[in-house]
Amino acid sequence: MNDQMMQNFLLKRASLTPDRPAIYFADQTYTFSDVFDKAFHIAGQLTSLGLKRGQFAGVLLANHADSAFIYLAFQLLGVKAVILNNRLTAHELAWQMEDSDSLFLITEELFTLKSKEMEKSLPNVTIINKEDLFNSPFVEPIVVNEMNLNEVCTVMYTSGTTGFPKGVLQTYGNHMWSAIGSALNLGLTEQDCWLCAVPLFHISGYSILMRSIIYGMKMVILDSFHEKKAIDLIENEKVTIMSVVSTMLTRIEEELGDQRLPEHFRCMLLGGGPAPRGLLEKCMFKLIPVYQTYGMTETSSQIVTLSPEYSISKLGSAGKALFPSQLKIIVSNGKDAKPNEAGEILVKGPNITIGYLNREEETAKRIVDGWLSTGDIGYLDSDGFLFVLDRRSDLIISGGENIYPAEIEGVLVSHPNISDAGVIGMKDEKWGEVPIAFVTIKKDMKEEEMIQYCLEKLAKYKVPKKIYIIDEIPRNAAKKILRRNLRLLLNKNMKR
Repeated sequence: MNDQMMQNFLLKRASLTPDRPAIYFADQTYTFSDVFDKAFHIAGQLTSLGLKRGQFAGVLLANHADSAFIYLAFQLLGVKAVILNNRLTAHELAWQMEDSDSLFLITEELFTLKSKEMEKSLPNVTIINKEDLFNSPFVEPIVVNEMNLNEVCTVMYTSGTTGFPKGVLQTYGNHMWSAIGSALNLGLTEQDCWLCAVPLFHISGYSILMRSIIYGMKMVILDSFHEKKAIDLIENEKVTIMSVVSTMLTRIEEELGDQRLPEHFRCMLLGGGPAPRGLLEKCMFKLIPVYQTYGMTETSSQIVTLSPEYSISKLGSAGKALFPSQLKIIVSNGKDAKPNEAGEILVKGPNITIGYLNREEETAKRIVDGWLSTGDIGYLDSDGFLFVLDRRSDLIISGGENIYPAEIEGVLVSHPNISDAGVIGMKDEKWGEVPIAFVTIKKDMKEEEMIQYCLEKLAKYKVPKKIYIIDEIPRNAAKKILRRNLRLLLNKNMKR
């Protein structure tokens, strides 16, 4: 791949439109010039603490303007940000810090309990709270004036089907092309303003920050999603686009009652798993412009999107691949599927990850000739629209968060009293899906005990909502869990 060089995104943006509003958070608006000054100052403070170009460093922060400034300071220094999901436990986070060889962790007092816990197993890591960082001395930073688009900007861990998460490498080029693909699809106007009520540690949130810098567009950050606040901000800050998952959209639709969203609002970008048909119909009735999308951490945000003009005729479809990207469905023999024939979804394009951190074998297996095997099952109809049938084989999507059964099973069987475990997703009104576990035990044990054990080792959203004790976990000859048999068991238990 030829090396393509570009001026540092933030430097370029601050010189192009210094006075334009860039970030709105908690009643305060920062221009691009303000954002540059803040990021530059933080870059100097990070320099004084020993962060250098090319290093990997962990970042564990909440949704806040400060977090955006810190991420951008990393870009100015050329430090690769290992962006940590603040919903995970100290145990899970420490694993990711070790796996990425990060020597620094930038966090905040809000997560003191987690960082204190992580410190125990990370003796070589320097943990810095942002509150201390912002009081640190300033040393003139060496700013990376131009960057190679193939250089890694961020690393985000995605749960592995094997139980261990993998660090997805996202380059500056990946983020750039993701922003271009989105703009070519949604269009871009001077008035655009994007509401970020999704976590900045997710690609859905981080990509809004990148688009803000690349487009010169104001982004509005919410510390956490609240439907009434979101509707007020759309009105008062003249928001035109918002990224949501189904649970958020449901709450907005209900909160609106008989009201409508203001005229200037033009796009509800819906990701994180397929939306219930009923919800899409309600949104259509209230003229909420929903764009359904399909994407993942490996594609640096959406890669397939359904435009509203097809929202009725192709209801339930994720749409077509964005302009810079490609998509195909292959069946088991590796041949292209026929229209309406289900197979594995493969994607390709300049927004696709260059691979997984320190996982050469996995990378070579998943990315062949530029085509990424998503592990998701879907089909293309005769018009070429994608319908996603099953997310990454056994994946459970709960409130927009990906949960792999293998990870929960691994935790359950690590208990000395649990000999085997199988986990599946169960439909849930509020979250879309929630995990349910089946276990075989060595001696008497209560469900509460098992749940408590999971709470210590897993993020709360991954903890099974119900655990059933059975005699044997159904497995095939290759010892793979027969999840469909567990589903039948679950349905029997539900009927009782």
